[in-house]
Amino acid sequence: MSTDQLKLMALDEEDLAIISAHVQDAVFLSRDVTFSRVAGQFQLLCNRFVWEKKRGFFKKPERRRAALVFKRVNAVRSIGLDRKADDEVSNLLSVQFEKSGDGPEGSVIITLSGGGEIVADVECIEVLLTDLSESWEARGKPHHPR
Repeated sequence: MSTDQLKLMALDEEDLAIISAHVQDAVFLSRDVTFSRVAGQFQLLCNRFVWEKKRGFFKKPERRRAALVFKRVNAVRSIGLDRKADDEVSNLLSVQFEKSGDGPEGSVIITLSGGGEIVADVECIEVLLTDLSESWEARGKPHHPR
């Protein structure tokens, strides 16, 4: 693994905001989303846009294969994500946390373009982001109209 590949961990909302920034505009297929109730783990494999790399005039945008792993997960549900359509591509916009009461438990909400969401009910925030591959040239830079 090269030294510029990311390996981040989030244990609170501030950390989660940093991970969210790094996975903004990541794309993934429905078949790359898994949940193990026994292990209490939800995993999303994606091709993330490499926002952190500086780009010059001749430097092309890049993507990397990455794993976004949520631990201590009790349940997962989704809206607008067809789990049976293995080749359906989704675009991740953000990852946020909503507390449930006074304790550390709550829901991690993954917002998708087109109005979809994946919601993971968690005991607490414990999220890992790990790059799994070297970069490759992206087709273009994601565009967000104002």
